Amino acid sequence: MSGYRKLGRTSSQRKAMLRALATQLIYHGKITTTETRAKEVRRVAEKLITLAVKEKDNFTTESVTAKVPQKDKDGKRVKVVENGRKVTVYNEVERNVKKDSPSRLAVRRKILSVLYSVTQTPEDGRRKRSESKRICPANLLFEKIAPKYAGRNGGYTRIVKIGPRRGDAAPMVLLELV
Repeated sequence: MSGYRKLGRTSSQRKAMLRALATQLIYHGKITTTETRAKEVRRVAEKLITLAVKEKDNFTTESVTAKVPQKDKDGKRVKVVENGRKVTVYNEVERNVKKDSPSRLAVRRKILSVLYSVTQTPEDGRRKRSESKRICPANLLFEKIAPKYAGRNGGYTRIVKIGPRRGDAAPMVLLELV
């Protein structure tokens, strides 16, 4: 008897499906899927959340000076002619940067090896590339989800049965973060 459900797929297809479902669960907070898939995704998601909870405060904050290009009112870089060449004007800015400890960095890489990155589109639904941005699921886990479950020992997800699917009568469930 194997330690996991095969879900009628090859190993690469199954891994990709579980990664996609886990990513959507972390990003949206809930997903609707079949019962057997939900039970497998729950295993993956709870392990990732546990890793994030253990390492959520394991970083240091450093102050760093950074060179940022100066911009005009239209958002374009300001250029000045020096010695016959156009040169961009830079300003020095103080920024606070979070520096991960080695163990948190290892956990971040583990999370990124499992989850896909998510592209967030504008609220109006238009898919303009210039207005879309990439969301890192590891940052989402460390900054929003891990503090929420800091005092909890496991059991981060809930499965609610919602009835059979129309067409093939597969048992459908709602998998959500508690």
